[in-house]
Amino acid sequence: MSKSLSQLVSSKAVAEVELWISKYPAEQKQSAVMAALRIVQDENGGYLNRELMDGVAGFLDMPFIAVYEVASFYSMYEHNPVGKYKICVCNSISCMINGSEKIIDYLEKKFGIGVGEVTKDGRFSIKEVECLGACVGAPMMMIGKEYYEDLTPEKIDIIIDGLK
Repeated sequence: MSKSLSQLVSSKAVAEVELWISKYPAEQKQSAVMAALRIVQDENGGYLNRELMDGVAGFLDMPFIAVYEVASFYSMYEHNPVGKYKICVCNSISCMINGSEKIIDYLEKKFGIGVGEVTKDGRFSIKEVECLGACVGAPMMMIGKEYYEDLTPEKIDIIIDGLK
């Protein structure tokens, strides 16, 4: 038997999910699935597991598969552990033309990991993502909710050194 969402996450996280549910008509509470997945992912160190997705499904009265479909379709949901600092490097056309592949190579060498991997100390992971909507500042990356544009190896070193 699956655990309830309140057994898996904090009461604060449950309240936040309930707030999102309240934004929709009662018969459409499943509309809060994306927000619910983000909330439980954030509370779980940045990734989802099956137990958490099942908890969201139960809480929203959705079939498990419907939640899995959402969680596997959108790239913002992770299914494996990520670093404390998940570095998302845009590799869409503008960024690619302006050197995003060199940025990815630099980060892989700097941390000794590949895309999709986590450093041994758990601090950093690298993810290649599609357009983040900052084409004018290409190449760019996102760490947490912060955007960093016009990247060079030197600028990346300054950004990484500034992380606490």
